[in-house]
Amino acid sequence: MTLSQRLLPTINVLARVSALFSLSIIVPIAVAWWYEDAGLWPFIDALAGLLLVSLSTIALTQRYKREMRSRDGFVLVVGVWSLLPAVAAVPLLIYNPATSFTDAYFETMSALTTTGATVFTGLDQLPPSINLWRHLLNWLGGMGIIVLAVAILPLLGVGGMQLFKAETPGPIKDSKLTPRIRETARNLWLIYAGLTLICALLLKYAGGMSWLDAVCHAFAALCLGGFSTHDASVGYFNSPLIEGILIVFMLLAATNFATHYFALSGRKLSVYLKDSEFKAMLALITASTLSLAGFLYWQQTYPDYLLALRHVAFNLVSLATDCGFASVDFGAWPIFVPLVMLLLSCVCACAGSTGGGIKMIRTMIQVREVSRQMSSLLHPQGVHPLRVNGQIIPNQVLFSVMGFVFIYFASIVVLTFVLLLSGLDFISSFSAIIACINNAGPGLGEVGPAGNYQGLNDFQTWVCTFTMLLGRLEIFSVLILFTRAFWRS
Repeated sequence: MTLSQRLLPTINVLARVSALFSLSIIVPIAVAWWYEDAGLWPFIDALAGLLLVSLSTIALTQRYKREMRSRDGFVLVVGVWSLLPAVAAVPLLIYNPATSFTDAYFETMSALTTTGATVFTGLDQLPPSINLWRHLLNWLGGMGIIVLAVAILPLLGVGGMQLFKAETPGPIKDSKLTPRIRETARNLWLIYAGLTLICALLLKYAGGMSWLDAVCHAFAALCLGGFSTHDASVGYFNSPLIEGILIVFMLLAATNFATHYFALSGRKLSVYLKDSEFKAMLALITASTLSLAGFLYWQQTYPDYLLALRHVAFNLVSLATDCGFASVDFGAWPIFVPLVMLLLSCVCACAGSTGGGIKMIRTMIQVREVSRQMSSLLHPQGVHPLRVNGQIIPNQVLFSVMGFVFIYFASIVVLTFVLLLSGLDFISSFSAIIACINNAGPGLGEVGPAGNYQGLNDFQTWVCTFTMLLGRLEIFSVLILFTRAFWRS
């Protein structure tokens, strides 16, 4: 089988996904019409052009259509996540021709991977339709464009199980909520949409936000995307109540959605208490918040402990869950605190959540493996099974976790050095890579909460863009495409 014969069926499916995704532009068109803003015709032109290109590509590749194979799943996953940001960037380029493709692609990749890093300034003055488009992309990316597509791909004649395994975050990917993949995707999205609606209503009626602000920030909170309609992010509102609401929903979004499903279907909150991953995340975030607030108070960064606790709680939860909201410039705090917060973004989010990083379940497996090795040294003849949530973790999963953690840190080191070679300073380079591979948003230094990624040159921007994709697809799904063995017949 030639390379073209292997790729053309995938291109056919990509064109179908692109055509369906283009229809989401109807939402900002409606908002632009309602607000009578300058985004109306750019969105209409983009929709018409994208549908024309997508439908033409479908027609040209229709005769190559076939059922997707296991290997095709990886190509399709990376293809979708690489193509859709380009599709989503078209309205931004038409609206403001001065925007470079590099910046527009970075912005939409950041949105769809729920990273929340931005190169845009003047967010307060953007047309409502443009702001909503950025946040809608955030929200659609939250549970994964592929999980959404899996629910509808059967309508296109394409199976979905191999895609679900390739894209779903976490080390144990074969466990399903329901026997059918389509039903699984639907249940996840119902929970996701329901929590988003509740968050938006609370922000509107309890927090006093406008409808636009409430919907956009609810989108960003549940997908852990961290985009805002204001340059000052959540600090624009200066409201402890709004911060408290967002903290709750960021923590819910960082929890495994399977846990939410079992809690809701069984109507038992005890499900959360039995989930060791959720408890570990909550314990680590709580302990870190209390101690770092005490440290800032001791350093006299804030005049009283409660004020320090308020600002640390919001910004730490935001960064640790890989959301990326900011209420103050935490980059101006003593460097120990934001560095700890940044490193927490590597481990806190649960598998099966909308967060990124290593995930708490992998961290727990690694920590317990260290404990098991110590026990084996003391009792070499003993049997020491590795357990998480009362279940024995097979060696296959353990080896997978160890391999992932190695390649994760190796990627951080290599990509940090790439940015250093490009002339960026160490703090900005290291924090940008950490923030992008964890899909966490702001870093420190030049890319800290007081600024954004606009100051990076095109090469540095593309490095960060690739890093976001690498982190969102959990590294292996991307790197496997660069191996010779993958492309052998």
